[in-house]
Order: sequence, then structure tokens, then C-alpha cells
Amino acid sequence: MAPVNGIVPPPLEGKKRRIGVMTSGGDAPGMNGVVRAVVRMSIAKGCEPYGIYEGYEGLVRGGSLIKRMEWADVRNWVSIGGTLIGTARCMAFYERPGRLKAAKNMVLHGIDALIVCGGDGSLTGADKFRAEWPGLLKELVETKELTAAETAQFQHLNIVGLVGSIDNDLSSTDATIGCYSSLGTICESVDKIDATAMSHQRAFVIEVMGRHCGWLALMAALSTGADFVFIPEKPPSGDWEKQMCTIIKERRALGKRKTIVIIAEGAHDTELQKISPTRVKELLTHKLGLDTRITTLGHLQRGGEPCAYDRMLSTLQGVEAVNAVLDATPEKPTPVICIIENKIVRKPLDDAIKATHAVAEAIEAKNFPQAMKLRDSEFSEYYTAYMTTTATDQPELLLPKEKRMRIAIVHVGAPAGGMNAATQSAVAYCLARGHTPIAIHNGFPGLTRHHDDKPQGSVREIKWLDTEGWISTGGSEIGTNRGLPSMDIAKTAECFALYKFDALFVVGGFEAFTALCELRKGRAEYPSFRIPMVLLPATVSNNVPGTEYSIGSDTCLNALVTFCDAIRVSASSSRRRVFVVETQGGRSGYIATVAGLSIGAVAVYTPEEGITLKMLSQDIEHLRQSFATDRGQNQAGKLILCNEHASEAFDSMEIAKIIKEEAKGRFDARHAIPGHWQQGVRPSPMDRVRAVRLASKCIQYLEDYAGQTEEAIAADSQSAAVIGIKGASVIFSSMAKLEADETDWKDRRPKNEFWLAMKTVVDTLSGRPNPGIKRN
Repeated sequence: MAPVNGIVPPPLEGKKRRIGVMTSGGDAPGMNGVVRAVVRMSIAKGCEPYGIYEGYEGLVRGGSLIKRMEWADVRNWVSIGGTLIGTARCMAFYERPGRLKAAKNMVLHGIDALIVCGGDGSLTGADKFRAEWPGLLKELVETKELTAAETAQFQHLNIVGLVGSIDNDLSSTDATIGCYSSLGTICESVDKIDATAMSHQRAFVIEVMGRHCGWLALMAALSTGADFVFIPEKPPSGDWEKQMCTIIKERRALGKRKTIVIIAEGAHDTELQKISPTRVKELLTHKLGLDTRITTLGHLQRGGEPCAYDRMLSTLQGVEAVNAVLDATPEKPTPVICIIENKIVRKPLDDAIKATHAVAEAIEAKNFPQAMKLRDSEFSEYYTAYMTTTATDQPELLLPKEKRMRIAIVHVGAPAGGMNAATQSAVAYCLARGHTPIAIHNGFPGLTRHHDDKPQGSVREIKWLDTEGWISTGGSEIGTNRGLPSMDIAKTAECFALYKFDALFVVGGFEAFTALCELRKGRAEYPSFRIPMVLLPATVSNNVPGTEYSIGSDTCLNALVTFCDAIRVSASSSRRRVFVVETQGGRSGYIATVAGLSIGAVAVYTPEEGITLKMLSQDIEHLRQSFATDRGQNQAGKLILCNEHASEAFDSMEIAKIIKEEAKGRFDARHAIPGHWQQGVRPSPMDRVRAVRLASKCIQYLEDYAGQTEEAIAADSQSAAVIGIKGASVIFSSMAKLEADETDWKDRRPKNEFWLAMKTVVDTLSGRPNPGIKRN
């Protein structure tokens, strides 16, 4: 409720709040997803949401810049880049008179909670505003701007922070809203530059954003296989010019035709002297004689639609922010909503800000080991993975000869984005440690049928240059196959013995999980299987027990979201049309649900829930009401996502026909099947970097078994394991335990699927009928 003639509106009943939401600082893809989630979740909880336009400037100026938001106001915002409620620098808010005006405007609108999405500066300002709040109200009463009665109900201000920043520069969270969209833009640009660099044997120096944080530069280097990277937290040694030139010269000698150097805009040496792209170009040109160009990506990195991950993250964090507001008490510190691995968490904002500032202070003090330590552990792991997997000669990493292993690598199941990145990482790590990486081409059928083909069999040792460029390629360079060891288990064992495999690294989906199960059980009869084995889940379906994230699922989501965005344009242009889009995912509804969350689907049908006539009837009635309400409005096209196995009776075509028939001409319905489009072309940056990191961890895990006897390995339940992300941790789970306790073998998925709670969020934010929710 807006103020009428300056009269403060009465408080809402119970714990209900009037919640202001604002975006501040630099824009970041995903900010609109936050606003949509906050507005709709607030309404669903019986609260009143207010959009504060132009950041803190709107809070200070008030008036029309503070607007009551309705359900339909944020339709389809989740797919739009930038921030539709604006952001602006506000010098007035830095001063107390400006904050007094902001406090008065909030009281006049009855707003007693504020959700701020921005960088550390914006969040610091919000926390200071909360700390000063009692004093600001007191001063407003003393100066007769407000009365004591008017301020009585506002004695406590609830603040919740969300981090919107492409730099990913806030400590205490693994990802900030917008960072993966920006990284995607960088990787797409570098992939294109890579082609021209290869053609002309050129070198490119690419500058990316990151004045105080090297996350974008490091992740881009890792995602594209760059030859050298400069980041503020870990500057190169004093003789960096010689070091860089030596590394690049060695790679050129191996036959590499191109050179990519990525530099953060805040890069410097150990004496804090700036390292500019021009300086690097001069070295490559004059010292190595390379034809070198500079590309500065600039604000291109901020633009464009948010990727699937940022849509999901912004939505889930926006929902959690509203819940945090309703849970708040005067005693609780201001929370910031973070994500650790795969888990949304609340952390004290003040601690996160202090930790972030501590990084800058460590850099200023030239204490670079401390700066790396203060970044989250994932950052350091990625840096180590980059250094280990990109260098060709690192004698200090070599293991003693008795610890070196012959490690077989095999892909099993359907192709998934990131399989090649995982393989390249595993090969590079193996070579750095002195192991012998061996590729089994075309899966287990390739092993048993073609291992001794002439002139070249399916079992081949891999060299460093063999995997050059694999990190950015889709599909499977060594070939993948759904065939299982049980097709010829004896021959499989014979080949394991023939090629003297000391360990096995498997990359794939549920078929790979089944294959590892067969090999583990085969140990009783076949001694050659008594070696350490580990599975890195890679499947678009994300249905492997032991993990909440599979390599390839993010690539699939991005492809599906892109497809749905295009379909929505058609649906919206027709004004009165709904598309039923059929998704992959096997008998797991993960892809359909998360994609539905990311595009704002009207409904999502999954195998776990099934489809009933009653459900279809309710959804059709909801569509009737929705199209009637949307009459004449833009962006009114609607999407329903249906998993390919959601129902034995109804597929996407049948559902579209039923909807069209029941619509009686009021609106139209079509179906669309993206099919194998969902596997994507190039793997997403998230799938690339996680594939590199997790593959390195897998080889490290296998190393721990070097030198152990067959009997000891067979007796160790952890010697056949699945690496996975569960909640806030990366863990290795015993195959034996997963097989017995956590696997739904009939439906080929985990018994307890972590994402099921997201389905409720999809329904709530889409406005799907729920008797307990009233909407405008």
C-alpha cells in the first residue's frame, strides 16, 4: 500500500511484511530473476512486495521510484538480462541526510524489510543502514519529519543480502548471481578467437574483468585451456616474463599452433606493478616472434540473457531471501544468501564482507598465499587444477616409479558435455604425476571387440598434445557406448589383464554406474578387476546415485533454456498460445524441473509425480484464467515442460491436443520436442571447470591405492567409488553402499532426489493452482 496524503499505512497482520527489493551496483545477469522470485514469493506468503527503482537513488528520492509490485509485473523477467528496476550510483546515500530520507520513504510506504541484490559495496551500505535504523527513526521524530506513533511499528529493519556480481568477488559463496553468465560470454568469445588463432598460428592476449578478483580470468583460462593466466591473488614470480615465454615456447615446440593468454584487468606482479595486455603482447611479439593481438572484452561480459545456472540461482536465492525476512529477529545478524557447492545457505553478511576485504588487504600487503587462502577453497582447487593440467613439464610433481600407474579411461553411456574436458584433465594430471593414461575407445564393446585391431586398436596410450583443445569440445573424442562389461565379462577381464590396467577412471551416466557395479561384483571371479575404480558422473539426466550434479547437465539446461526462450517468442507473438515442450532426462524429472524453474514454466510434469486427468484439468482451468487475465499484455506466451517419461498414457503431443481441445478456441496449444538438441554443442563453462576439477580429484583418489595388493583393494569397499557433489561437500561414495541403499534400479535414479523440493518452488512462482495462495 502506497502512502495516502502522507499517512503511514497500518502494519500487516502477524509476521507478514512489506518487503522492498532493489538492485544496486553493477548490473549482473540474473538480477531480474531475483526480483521476480522476491515479488512472487512475497505474494505467496501473504506479504506486500515493493520494487525500489534505480537502487539507493530510488530509496532516497522515493515517490514513483518506490512501487507496489503485482504478480503480473514480473512476468518472464527471469529470462531477461540486466536489471529492469534499474541501478544507479547514489552519492546522497553515502551521507546521513540521504539515509534519513531513505528511512522516511520506507516508513511512509510501510516497508519494514529490504532485500538488496548487489556487490559488496551495496551490501555494506545496506548493513550500515540497518545498524543506524533506530537512530535514524529517532532523528526523524525529533525533527518532526515523522511522529512517534508513525515510527512505532518500524523499530526493527530486516535486511537480507544477495550477491549480484559478475566478478564472483564475495567471500563465503562459491558463486555470485551473474558470474557464470559472464564466464559463458568470455568462453564463447575465446572459443571463437581460438579458431582464428589456430588458422594463423597467432597469439592472443585477452583481457577480462576483475579489478580485485581473478575468478573470471582463472575460470576462463581453465575453461579454454589458455597457456598462461594473470590474476591479482596469485601474481607470477619475479621472472614472470621468462617463465611465460618458456612455457609458451615449449608448447609451440610440441606442435601447438596457437597461444592464448588471459589477463584480469587488475593483474599485477609481486611488487604490485600493473601487468598490462600491451606489455604481454610486446613480450610475445619480440621475445618469441609471435604474431600477437589484444582483445579486450569489456562490457560485453555484462550483457546478454542469464544462463540456466544464474536463472536457477537467482530464483532459489530470491525465495530463500523472503524466507530469511520472515525468520528474522532483532537479535539475528543480517544474512547474505550464499551457495556452497550445491547448497543454498545463509551466512552473516558482516563476516562475508570482512572476509572479502581481507583478501584485498592481503594483496595490498603482498601476502599472496594468504589472499589465496582467504578465497573459498574451491578457488584454490581450481588454481591448482589449472597449473597441474596445463603445464607440460613439472618434475616436482612426478611420483616415484613404484607409485606410477597405468590408468585406463573409458566413457560409457550417452555423450554429455564435459566428457572431453574430464578426459583432458585426467590425462594432463596423469602425465604430470608420471602415470600412463590409456584411452579405451568406444566403451566396453570397443575394448572387447577391437582392442587388437590393426593398424590401430581401441586401447591407446594418450599424449599431452593428443587432447589439445578437447576441453571446449562436445560429445566424446574417445567414443562412448551403452554396452556393459556383462556383454562379455570374461573377455573384459582378459583385456584388463592383457593391458595391465592398474586403475580405471570411468566417465558416464547410469550405464557407467551399472558397468562399475558389474566390475566390482566381478572381482570375486576375475582378479584383473581388483584394481581401484572411480566413476565421474556425466549425463544430461543427472540421475546417477551418489551425486547431486553430473557433468553435462548444465550444458543440457543451457541448450534447453535457449530452445524454450525461442519457443516463448513464438508463443508470445501469438498472444494466446501455450507450448508443451518435451524434455530428456530418462525417468528423472531433474532437467524438466530445473529448466521449468529457469524459464518460468506454467507447469512441469515429471515421472516422479506422474500425470493424471485431474491434474490436466486443473492446469487447463488455470490456463483459461491466466489467458483471460493476460488479455492484450505482452510476453503472454506460456510454456509447459513434460519429461519424456512423465506418463505412459500422455506424451507432449497428446497433452497439447487435450489442452487445445479443452480450450474451445480461447487459446491455442502446440508441442515441441528439442530431442538431442539438449545435449548441446560445446560444454558450458560450469561443466568444463567442474569436469577439470573433479577429474583431477578422481586421479588423486586412484593414486592412494598405488602399491596395494589385489586382496587389499578387493577388501576395501571404497576402492570402487563415485565422486559426487552432495550438499556443500565433494565426496567419494562406496559403490557397494550406493547399490544397496541409494539406488532405484527400476527407474534408474537415486532413491532420494535432492531437487524434489524445487518442484514446489516452480509451482509457487508460476502461479499454478494452490488453494492456500491468493494472487493479484
